[in-house]
Amino acid sequence: MIVKNPKFEISAVRPNQYPSNDLPEIVLVGKSNVGKSSFINTMINRKKLARTSSEPGKTRQINFYNIDETFYFVDLPGYGYSKMSKTEQEKVGQFIEQYLFKSPKIALIIFLIDIRHNPTDNDKLMYNYVMSSSQPFIILANKADKIAPTKVLDSVSSIQKILNPLGDNIFLPFSSEKKIYCDAVWNEIEKYL
Repeated sequence: MIVKNPKFEISAVRPNQYPSNDLPEIVLVGKSNVGKSSFINTMINRKKLARTSSEPGKTRQINFYNIDETFYFVDLPGYGYSKMSKTEQEKVGQFIEQYLFKSPKIALIIFLIDIRHNPTDNDKLMYNYVMSSSQPFIILANKADKIAPTKVLDSVSSIQKILNPLGDNIFLPFSSEKKIYCDAVWNEIEKYL
């Protein structure tokens, strides 16, 4: 997909702040600093539309990126960031839950996980949460550039065996650095748009 005019539209914490049009939403979930903002920038071939940071926990609201008036990439705050106060974590958790279970426009959830590590307890919780939302989803094993190319498929398979032993969900590698897996991900996104 060639993206011509992507734009950041709004940050929201309540349903009355969400965009009011009917564009489908591709939602990104994952732990803090797993690369959700970098994923957006890579997929739309821009450097800085979605703000990235080396410091985890920067995204504290739901960010809506309008992609050519066709759909939204929706960047949810990451989980597992320990410097956020308990109260703040609960508040963020509530508006994420409200969004995931109540938004009628979610077309696909993309769950990003770090390819270099086995899924954490928080990753397993989020996986179960996404499963229980009854929304279509795929899992991207991100940061594939950080391991040897010969180990990428084995690492993806290992993550799948931990989270999805039945092997009935889609797991793909991804790398914002290398940009070599974008076509496979666009193919999946386009199925749901």
